[in-house]
Amino acid sequence: MKKLNIILSVAAALVITTYASARDQIKIVGSSTVYPYATVVAEKFGKSGKFKTPVIESTGTGGGMKLFCAGVGTNHPDITNASRAIKSKEKALCEKNGVKDIVEIVVGNDGISFAHSVKAKDANFTKEQLWRALAHDVDVNGKLVANPYKKWSDIDKSLPNKAIKIMVPPPTSGTRDAWNSLVMGKGCSKAAKDAFKAAGKKAKKACAKLREDGLAIEAGENDTLIVNKLSADPDMFGLFGYSYLIANKDKIKATAVNGVKPSLKGIQDYSYPIARPLFFYVKKAHIGVVPGIHEYLKEFTANKTMGPKGYLTDIGLVPLSSDKYKTTRTSALKLTTIKAN
Repeated sequence: MKKLNIILSVAAALVITTYASARDQIKIVGSSTVYPYATVVAEKFGKSGKFKTPVIESTGTGGGMKLFCAGVGTNHPDITNASRAIKSKEKALCEKNGVKDIVEIVVGNDGISFAHSVKAKDANFTKEQLWRALAHDVDVNGKLVANPYKKWSDIDKSLPNKAIKIMVPPPTSGTRDAWNSLVMGKGCSKAAKDAFKAAGKKAKKACAKLREDGLAIEAGENDTLIVNKLSADPDMFGLFGYSYLIANKDKIKATAVNGVKPSLKGIQDYSYPIARPLFFYVKKAHIGVVPGIHEYLKEFTANKTMGPKGYLTDIGLVPLSSDKYKTTRTSALKLTTIKAN
């Protein structure tokens, strides 16, 4: 039996090698938030002349995970970018399809920016006000009702007397997942949570459900489109990663959340209330088969790249603390894999 298992393992490795050897270019999918960073690293990596420039597709975190976990071999991507950690159900999908050894790389930190046009007046929102602007159901006078707020001033008279118009990422987006956790979940009022529970609903899911009356506008995975829409309409708001804010300072600016605007320091120490880590995941089975994967990991995690003075900080990446950086660098060098569950 042991001999048979060895033969089968060798056969499987040969199949992977045969298929993957037909591809000499790293294939990356996933998060639109991590996409700008991965693109810059890929271009520098390709210019070294040793390996071809990796091909990167912005599919959103959820979409990237589905593609990544679909199987091993040349028909499947080598790496997926993610603006949140891999979920248990995604690990299970990977395991089911033979993707068993996965290396997790923490890229750095990011702050979700709630932004609008530079032509608009500065704004400041609490998490509860943002939840009330976007939620499908809210509590009003002690009762749970379909969201009645049409203007910001309907929520609070201190807010602008302007229509609520917010562009949001799709459900497959890791930024949407993070927003649901950090804003919709934490901003959801206690009265609403209690009412959801009393109605037999899961409060976490109910709090995160967005209104469907046209005031929350799904914008797809194209963050550049959101930036252009905000620039054209001073009354519109949108949410996306910090790098897009930095890259488009001439068009957009961030609002404050709980009195704090996103900044490098605020995101790194998490004093900015919508800060989160960013990731990418690598198939260990493809390393040594598809050329350049381990070298790409080394380039991405080098101090010159993602360190405090690395070239990715120029486009908005907030570097990890020194201890977290050491952990990430070690994972990249030693190809440390994560647990399946």
